[in-house]
Amino acid sequence: MLSNTLYRVPRRDGLQLLQKRGEGEATEMTSWRLDLPAGRREHYLNETEETVLVVQQGAATLSATGSSWHASRTNVFTDRATALYLPPGVELTVAAEEAFEAVLVSTPAKADGGPAVVTPGDVVVHQRGKGTYTREVHDIFVRDPYVRRLMVGETFNPPGHWSSFPPHKHDGRNGEPRLEEIYHYRIDPPQGFGYQTIYTNDGESITHQVRDRDAVLLPYGYHPVSAAPGYRLYYLWAMAGEQRALALYEDPAHRWIHEN
Repeated sequence: MLSNTLYRVPRRDGLQLLQKRGEGEATEMTSWRLDLPAGRREHYLNETEETVLVVQQGAATLSATGSSWHASRTNVFTDRATALYLPPGVELTVAAEEAFEAVLVSTPAKADGGPAVVTPGDVVVHQRGKGTYTREVHDIFVRDPYVRRLMVGETFNPPGHWSSFPPHKHDGRNGEPRLEEIYHYRIDPPQGFGYQTIYTNDGESITHQVRDRDAVLLPYGYHPVSAAPGYRLYYLWAMAGEQRALALYEDPAHRWIHEN
């Protein structure tokens, strides 16, 4: 049911489950928020799933397999991402140097290889769309050789702009590979909002008002996003499914916009 796809979980210190694979419509991915005050440590270990951690704000030392990396970000709207890939069975220790926040997404995968870090200079930036659907898309772990199943990136909507437009999907219903996706949102200023619509060709539709730190699961259907006027909108996106490749099917009713 598309109505059961919005996750609005109040913040608390520590590692906090946001949504879980096998519950509701989620069949591929699980998400957490890691929120640590300065001086706090947290450990994370997932024996059967690969994980990508994307820094949202703050500073911390990330340690795994005898190596350590400094990770910092003023906020998602100011700096490009720092992110860490963890194969299954690799324990992570996070030591917050100042108040630190990150989002983690995992999916089942074979244990293979070691951790990998993406720094701000490694992020691949794309300018997409035109007019009121221009937006900036950042690839974090998308075409790398490290991750087995997850694809992770970020999208930035200017105020009043749309993204995931023309509306597209990747649910396999028109022959494209099936990929489940989840969006984790930030809004600037944080009292603002955006709208996430999910709809299908057979008339099923839901629209969520999304606020700062909400998440929406996209199990199937087209899924355009809009930012309210005056508010920048960001979402961390993660996908997993039948193959590790971006393969989208656009709504035929709206493809004409490419010709304008």
